[in-house]
Amino acid sequence: MSPIVLTTLNARYIHSSFGLRYLYANLGPLQPQATILEFEIHDRTLDICEELLAQDPKVIGFGVYIWNVSETERVVAALKRIRPEVIIVLGGPEVSFETEQQSIVAYADYVITGEADHAFRELCIELLSDRRPTDKIQRSALPTFETLTLPYDQYSAHDAANRIVYVEASRGCPFTCEFCLSSLEVPVRQAPLEPFLAEMQKLYDRGVRHFKFVDRTFNLNIRISRTIMQFFLDRYVPGLFLHFEMVPDRLPEQLKELIVQFPAGALQFEVGIQSFNPEVGALISRRQNYEKLAENIRFLREHTGVHVHADLIAGLPGETLESFGAGFDTLVGLGPQEIQVGILKRLRGTPIIRHDAEWQMRYNPNPPYELLENKLLPFETMQRLGRFARYWDVVANSGNFLTTTPLLWAKGSPFQGFMQFSEWLYQKTGARSGFSPKNLAALLLEYLTTQRSLTIAEVSSAIVSDFTRCGRTDLPKELQPSSNPQKSRKEIGKLPPRQSRHNGHAENL
Repeated sequence: MSPIVLTTLNARYIHSSFGLRYLYANLGPLQPQATILEFEIHDRTLDICEELLAQDPKVIGFGVYIWNVSETERVVAALKRIRPEVIIVLGGPEVSFETEQQSIVAYADYVITGEADHAFRELCIELLSDRRPTDKIQRSALPTFETLTLPYDQYSAHDAANRIVYVEASRGCPFTCEFCLSSLEVPVRQAPLEPFLAEMQKLYDRGVRHFKFVDRTFNLNIRISRTIMQFFLDRYVPGLFLHFEMVPDRLPEQLKELIVQFPAGALQFEVGIQSFNPEVGALISRRQNYEKLAENIRFLREHTGVHVHADLIAGLPGETLESFGAGFDTLVGLGPQEIQVGILKRLRGTPIIRHDAEWQMRYNPNPPYELLENKLLPFETMQRLGRFARYWDVVANSGNFLTTTPLLWAKGSPFQGFMQFSEWLYQKTGARSGFSPKNLAALLLEYLTTQRSLTIAEVSSAIVSDFTRCGRTDLPKELQPSSNPQKSRKEIGKLPPRQSRHNGHAENL
């Protein structure tokens, strides 16, 4: 039994809640009275309620994010029907701004806005003493790292073995990009280096080999980023994997010299480019040196084993379909292993709303608040871009079709070539997801031979090469050795029925 329950609904089981562990670590003398319970967004509402109430809690604190707010609201509403006396406290980025507009806030007793590491403890002290603050909205002061208890001891042995372990060496961001909540977190606060590295050593000694840094600008302070990377390089063993979010145009020689020493597969850099259109960048207060970022990505691809994950955003004010496509082509030419095409989201509290009137920005009122249309991109075009992004993810980013994917544009525009495939695939299947690699291989074979006029031998060679590289043996029947290589294109079009969608099916993309 725990008077205080800290909980959230994670997107998937593999994720662990970094925020809950910070709150728990900073409860001080209340820690023995608290427990952490994590769920997934696909769990049944009443099953979550049952497990929470089994703790006989007085206070339940929910971590609320853009990906779980709808599901969390259903849980909170049910809890208030079942046990109205239980005090519900909300926190997290989704409820830190515009609280008066949110229906989930109406169900809660208290909402803590901002970083609640200390504020949640102080509120619980009051509530467990039967003192009820009069203000429903509790605004937390910005904590410094020197006053925080680091949360890494709160990762269990099971977490270390089965879940993503998140770490941070800093909070905040020096940039002012208007679409991002991090632009509101100025200045950057750095964790004291020696205590942080001591905690990393403890995690490493416990067998953790995958470290995902959530710092928004890991390479902002080159001295600190070098020290941290050197720490892990000195302890490198096969299987060590480090994820960093990097400023793409900031990669000085002293950092390059260190990066090249890591073996292939040890580092993943997430680089947020968002747009190659300088006019759009100026419009949304995003500063970046396009020449330098291109030079840095080429260096990473040509001279290191870093896995580069690059982000672009479709729908930014001032961005046309043509300029977005040109930026996409530029990025493909730089050769990152992954290109994440995201649709612009209107995150609560971000200043992107200042463009709503001029650019006629219309967003979905429901999470994740994606752009529906604007002055330059009508709804139908945004739908096409959404499908493009999804199909790119399952074909190109999946890694299953590295040899086959470039055939879709065959020395032409990657954006135009893949958009044509996207349009065909949607017309052919009517689906945005649920594709198995085997099913996609058959569809790619049909498209490339019937729509792009490539030879069966050329396409078959590419797909077989991809399947062999991935260790797959489930080739479509059209590509199996016993197949007649002379069969007609009409016969190739007779594909097996589209595989049914099953939650959690590893073969379904």
